[in-house]
Amino acid sequence: MPGAARGVRPAFILLLNTALLAGCRGASAAPTAVATGLPATPCSRTAAPGTFHLSLQIGGVPRTVIVHIPAGYTDRQHVPLVLNLHGSGSTAAQEEGFSGMDRAADTDGFIVAYPQGAIPSGSGFDWNVPGQPLFGGAIPPATAANDVTFIGDLIERLETGLCIDTTRVYATGFSGGARMTSQLGCDLSGVIAAIAPVSGLRLPAPCDSSRAVPVVSFHGTKDPVDPYGGNGQAYWTYSVQDAARRWAAHDGCAPSPESSRTSGGAEVTLYAGCASGSTVELYTIPGEGHEWPGGPPLPAVDTGVLGPQSDAVNADAVMWQFFSAHPLP
Repeated sequence: MPGAARGVRPAFILLLNTALLAGCRGASAAPTAVATGLPATPCSRTAAPGTFHLSLQIGGVPRTVIVHIPAGYTDRQHVPLVLNLHGSGSTAAQEEGFSGMDRAADTDGFIVAYPQGAIPSGSGFDWNVPGQPLFGGAIPPATAANDVTFIGDLIERLETGLCIDTTRVYATGFSGGARMTSQLGCDLSGVIAAIAPVSGLRLPAPCDSSRAVPVVSFHGTKDPVDPYGGNGQAYWTYSVQDAARRWAAHDGCAPSPESSRTSGGAEVTLYAGCASGSTVELYTIPGEGHEWPGGPPLPAVDTGVLGPQSDAVNADAVMWQFFSAHPLP
C-alpha cells in the first residue's frame, strides 16, 4: 500500500495473490494448459486453438509464457497479438484469470500471451522496469534480466511460429505490469502498435519512442495501491491525470482534452490532434479500486484489500476497440 513499510509488503502481496487467484476462479473455463513448443514456421497450419505454456531460455534466463490461441484460429490468416503483463508479486496464470482476456481473444480473434516476470516476489514475480524501484521500494537486483529485451525477443519468437500480423502487436498489463507496458511503449515503439496500461500508467523518462504511440489507460479513483492522485510509493509520485498529460505532450497532441462519460459513468479524457493519427485516452472509473475494470468478480475479502470493483467499463472490450483502430503505421 502507499507508503507501506517494507515489512508490510509480504502480507499485502499474499492478499493480492489471493485476489488474483479468486479472479482465476471467476474467469470462464479455458482449455487445459499444457507444456509445448512453437511450430517451426509461421502460418504452417500446424498450430491450433487452445491454451499452452511456453518455456523459453532468453538471455540465459528461463522464462514462462502462457499463450492462448483463439477459437476459430486456422494458422493460415495473420491475426493480432496482445501481450498481457501481470502485476507485482503475481504470475502469468493469475493475470490470465484476473483479466479474463481469453474470452475477449476468442470473441475478437486475437492471440493473447501472458509473459511472466523473473524477479521472485512472494509467491509470484516482479518486472524489472528500467530505473524504477520495485513495489515496497527495493532496487531490482543487479543481476535481474532485462525485461524490455525479453519482451522484444518473445514477440520475435511468437512471430516465427504463429500466424501473427506484425502490424498489430499490442501490449497491456496491470499495476506493475502496466508500468512495464508504459516502458514498452517507449522502448519497443517500432514493434508494439499501441499500449493499454491498467492501474499503472506512467511516462518513462526518457521516453525514446520512434513515433507517437497510441495510449488508452484505465484507473480507479479509489485505488489504494497506486493512488489516482499520485503521492504513493517511490515509483508513483505524480497523478494518473498528469501521466496522461505527459503522454499527450510526448505524442504531440492538442493540449486541451475532450471529456465525456460512458453509459456506466466512467469519465473519458481524450487527447486528439496527436502526431501520426495517434490518440491518448484515459478512462477514470469513479469509486473503483486496484482492479481490472469489468474483470471477473472478486470476493468481498479481496475487494476489502484492493478496493471496490466496478463494471462502469469493460477494459478488455474498450482496449480491443482502441487497438483495432491503431495498427502500426
